[in-house]
Amino acid sequence: MIRQDFQRVDPKRRSNLDHKKTQFAVPIFKQQDYPHRLNFYEIPPTAEITLEQFEQWAIDRLKGMRFHILGFNVSLWKLGSSAYEIVLAEIEACSYRNKSPAETAQHITPLLQKYLPLSSNTSSTLGAADPRLKNERQKDHYSHFILRLAFSATEELRRRFARAETMLFRFRFQQDDTKEKRAFIESLSLDWDPVSDDERDALSEHLIGATPGLRHVNEEAWYKVDWERVPELVEKRSVFMSKGKAYVPGKEQLSMIIAEFTARLERALELTSRALPRLDEDDRLTPILDHLSKNFGSAESTYSEGEGFVDGAPITAGNVDKLSQHFPLCMRSLHMSLRKNNHLKHYGRLQYTLFLKGIGLSLEECILFWRQSFKGFTDDEFNSRYKYNVRHAYGDVGGDVNRRGRGYPPYSCQKILSDSNPGAGQTHGCPYRHFSVDNLIGLLQSTGVHDKDLLRGVREDVEKTRYHIACNRVFEWAHKSDIKRVKEDGSWSQTDLDTIVHPNTYFKRSYLLKQAGKAPKNA
Repeated sequence: MIRQDFQRVDPKRRSNLDHKKTQFAVPIFKQQDYPHRLNFYEIPPTAEITLEQFEQWAIDRLKGMRFHILGFNVSLWKLGSSAYEIVLAEIEACSYRNKSPAETAQHITPLLQKYLPLSSNTSSTLGAADPRLKNERQKDHYSHFILRLAFSATEELRRRFARAETMLFRFRFQQDDTKEKRAFIESLSLDWDPVSDDERDALSEHLIGATPGLRHVNEEAWYKVDWERVPELVEKRSVFMSKGKAYVPGKEQLSMIIAEFTARLERALELTSRALPRLDEDDRLTPILDHLSKNFGSAESTYSEGEGFVDGAPITAGNVDKLSQHFPLCMRSLHMSLRKNNHLKHYGRLQYTLFLKGIGLSLEECILFWRQSFKGFTDDEFNSRYKYNVRHAYGDVGGDVNRRGRGYPPYSCQKILSDSNPGAGQTHGCPYRHFSVDNLIGLLQSTGVHDKDLLRGVREDVEKTRYHIACNRVFEWAHKSDIKRVKEDGSWSQTDLDTIVHPNTYFKRSYLLKQAGKAPKNA
């Protein structure tokens, strides 16, 4: 029997559920407006953006996808490394190379103008009501959240992304005018405790002693915040602390804003990482995010035919030995192994063949180069075992990939880094990643690199998996005087010296830098 106290709930008290009402309605997201140039990125983007708009924010493309996550709905044709990623990679590179704030600003400003312009409300070119202003800020907003998804998977990626984003925010904050900065700060509703005049006067000796350059405490407005919120000032010992509170002068407002931005972003990244497992249901999205995260700091650019070709350079089989002084370490290592052993295994041959093709070596000259290099083989052995592979790489023979006669493109740095590790007897890959540190240093020394500070920097880069930074570090050391010359005479702009992410770009830039009076052409 059913006891009376377990009777059904009174119908009058039952919740009224109506499938036509709001509990089943499609959520309506608030549209984001952009009253300020700066952004703390706390509200995810929710509006649909068109294919045409998204194409401007992406470099690589992936056909036939539909992106719908966390209220962000995007129809797109192809998706890849956004322009935002290029900017962040360059900012990170400036940090790793210990560039001064002035050098970083000089390097980053043209990149931001090219890839991610962000005008102020008082811009002389765009008025506050100009739709282009909103478009710029929308692009900035959406790009940030695309990469936030991609870089939330691991602690290392989250840390790198937060660091690069913080540097970008700092740069923009410093460039903003005073009026707009004040309006932006007021919009944040930060819970900073103003220090009263009485408390300020009572602590005046401590405040003056702990604050560099301060003579009178009444010169500044003072704020009291938890010391964890101003780690930069604490680290520099330039702030007075008492009972867990830091007493910060108004002139150090930047440090408080930066600390707040970083703390909020780190919390948001942690929350995003917890939501990522839910994306596994769509096996189309995970590879895209994985692709983006792998390319962070070494963005894989689409290689254009002829991009690494130097007009007028003597690219022949007989000149490869001489030209090898301009090769990046991965290709120079292959060349040295080839000269030592008169042979390379398949993947080493393919990597090197495509590189030589990219610098302008013709098919006939490439076949001649390999035939002369494989001295221990007869003509019949070479033709039957190796010649076809060279022709296939050039697109002279083969299937679908080679139908248009172009063959395979030269490998980018990202392609080389992400391929399988070389096995015993194999020589392909990236020495900065695939060699032991001692063998790497030995290889660099064999190519004439003996500077102790440089080698120490390379060791640190490799230990922190900053392989592309190590390679660029060596390039800049080897071409120090040439880079200085082209900067001083104005023949090269800062964007001509962006971080190298392709071996063929390395060769072309090195060759042109060594040619006095030659300006870069698509370097």
